[in-house]
Amino acid sequence: MQTLNRSNRCLKLRSIQSLVRLNHTKSTSNTPLEDSHSARTTSFGFRTVPEDLKESLVKNVFDSVASKYDLMNDATSFGVHRLWKDTLVSSLRPGRRGPMKCIDVGGGTGDIALRILDYAKDNHYDRETTVEVVDINAQMLKEGYKRFKQTMYHNTPQISFHEANAQDLGSEKFKDNSYDLYTIAFCIRNCTDISAVLKEAHRVLKPGGTFACLEFSRVSNPLLETLYDQYSFTVIPMMGTILAGDRDSYQYLVESIRKFPPQPQFAQMIRDVGFTTGKDVDGGAWVNQWGGIACIHTGVKL
Repeated sequence: MQTLNRSNRCLKLRSIQSLVRLNHTKSTSNTPLEDSHSARTTSFGFRTVPEDLKESLVKNVFDSVASKYDLMNDATSFGVHRLWKDTLVSSLRPGRRGPMKCIDVGGGTGDIALRILDYAKDNHYDRETTVEVVDINAQMLKEGYKRFKQTMYHNTPQISFHEANAQDLGSEKFKDNSYDLYTIAFCIRNCTDISAVLKEAHRVLKPGGTFACLEFSRVSNPLLETLYDQYSFTVIPMMGTILAGDRDSYQYLVESIRKFPPQPQFAQMIRDVGFTTGKDVDGGAWVNQWGGIACIHTGVKL
């Protein structure tokens, strides 16, 4: 039954993608760009799709991979993603200046939130820092809730889970100038409108608050880039098939990395919404991890 369910999910994703291509062809062939909302397009991996359909396509991907997400991250990165997440949180030093109000967006599985709370507790004896975990995908949030049921933070004010869209969190629930720290890890490249996500991050942060993004990025060394590409496009989709029964979703995840803006371009996008950053060099506006396979971007709201 489990194999059948996985096959159905993959079939559903392929069917939706085929329908998207068909609908997009029909809508753009007869309708002027300025008159058709569906004519506005964006990338879904290497495919071009109507903007208003990307969200549902991405949701299907993460519905499919949610239960195996942590396992696949460990397998495909040989556990290195854990080191990158540790580096992100330790560089932010939550709790150093007292309790913080944090929001972790796209953090459904709860691994960044748990690191924040543990770091504050273990390094600064802080049991008052809070993290609100936000994700658009209910299945991912369920995984995070299960993770936290095994911790001391379960059923405490320090952790909460919310289903919301990173591009429009909602000003009633997530108020302006409310948070000291906004984190988003391996999520923003999956959003339809990256600039809208950044604007929301700027809106909800307090003046002096920090925006921190961990995302896959561009490799600077040509040899490493070649090896990384070969590994990504051959081994990772194969692992998706073997471990999660879902090649298509992991093929998309690999492709989405290549469509994400390079470090200088993303740093400028962060500045364009009002954040201040360091200089456009590694160690300034961003800090490369493993030669740029992943990258930490930070900005401060003035």
